[in-house]
Amino acid sequence: MDNPNYKSGFVALIGRPNVGKSTLLNYMVGQKVAIMSNVAQTTRNKIQGIYTSDEAQIVFIDTPGIHKPQTRLGDFMERSALSALDEVDAILFVVPANEKRGAGDNFIIERLKKVQQPIYLVVNKIDQVNPNDLPDIIAQYEGALPFKKVVPVSALQGNNVNTLINDLVDQLPTGPQYYPADQVSDHPERFVIAEMIREKVFLNTREEVPHSVAIDVTSIQREDDETIHVSANIIVERPGQKGIIIGKVGSMLKKIGTAARQDIQALLGDKVFLQLWVKVVPGWRDKSAMLKDYGYRQTDY
Repeated sequence: MDNPNYKSGFVALIGRPNVGKSTLLNYMVGQKVAIMSNVAQTTRNKIQGIYTSDEAQIVFIDTPGIHKPQTRLGDFMERSALSALDEVDAILFVVPANEKRGAGDNFIIERLKKVQQPIYLVVNKIDQVNPNDLPDIIAQYEGALPFKKVVPVSALQGNNVNTLINDLVDQLPTGPQYYPADQVSDHPERFVIAEMIREKVFLNTREEVPHSVAIDVTSIQREDDETIHVSANIIVERPGQKGIIIGKVGSMLKKIGTAARQDIQALLGDKVFLQLWVKVVPGWRDKSAMLKDYGYRQTDY
């Protein structure tokens, strides 16, 4: 890379649960690196997605949605989100156009008052509101923070997302390309595979299950030139949740496994044989040692 004017930097996405941060990250990066579901609290670690062009590289950190913690896992997610703000060149504060400013937004605004970095107000889900209502929606946030810019977008449809990227590139410092141009995430494969399985649990099971699920990828082994064998445990807190995930005669587990295997094959570029088990570990979200076992290490992400 010979461009002396090349720009690079780190940008955090922050917002209360379910405002579309992961969808926005995936659109900007160009493929799925953050799991998406309509259940709040799907992102548990600081997922890093990487946007690379001939002019710039932006490393995006998608922080867990900020909320009031009720478990140790909740505490971890909260600290994880807030610590990301001290490490970046810019912050995208994502709010939904289809909901009024609420207590969760106010909580984040108070935290953002302490940061020095430029903050962009990204008003997402504009495809779900009447364009004539946009000025009133934006007015709810005016004066709350010294926003560098207000950018209305639809992460789902891609409206205005390239404008947002260009605005970010304009204000990034000149610097090196940290990652190869074809790399879209800096997470190890085991982590990404776990996230893909967890997404399928979210998409296919009822609301009582997802928050109590962790994925423990126990092995990834190449069987031959074309086939990779992946084994993983789906961890739940209660026997009833195990029954829901297994389903009638194993039908739900098969559905989850089939969908996850397709994503994993696309990730690894090989045929995948995926074996899933469901394991009951009561109260895992409140046990520090177990949080570490299932990948929630403060230093890793």
